[in-house]
Amino acid sequence: MLSKNLQEKLNEQVNFEFYSSYVYLSMAAYAESVDLSGFANFFRIQAKEELAHAMKFYDYIFQKNGNVQLEAIEKPSYHFENASDLFAAGYEHEQLVTKRIYALADVAFEEKEHATISLLQWFIDEQVEEENNFNSLLKKIRRAEGNPAALYMIDEELAKRVFVDPTTTV
Repeated sequence: MLSKNLQEKLNEQVNFEFYSSYVYLSMAAYAESVDLSGFANFFRIQAKEELAHAMKFYDYIFQKNGNVQLEAIEKPSYHFENASDLFAAGYEHEQLVTKRIYALADVAFEEKEHATISLLQWFIDEQVEEENNFNSLLKKIRRAEGNPAALYMIDEELAKRVFVDPTTTV
């Protein structure tokens, strides 16, 4: 059974993961509005991944005989200057997610809640991948600034991304 403190922290993360999905949908909407449909595809898929992350926490709380408490979702930013600004914001958001997961892990370690530590190890590993993906794409996009052909190539690359639920793969 989860402590009240850990259950509250996990619920905060469930809600933050739903918010993260909303953030990425907002980014997809921006990309679509400037005719970058490949970028929009990337962020739509990212939004789906965040929903999967939220549900992984959601299911875990119930597995530990806890209760999920959903909260209102904050309105995300929707103003971006360009593709580089868009991916910089995404990278910053992933860094924030990592900090939150680390803070949750600290609580689980303090409480010696080993099952939660195991769950959070999956998320820690996932965040390494997420930050690396955003950082790599941000570098590509920055190199492409001022070169419409290069930006088009990146847009075409991002259009090929498909959703694979990361929570069901090993």
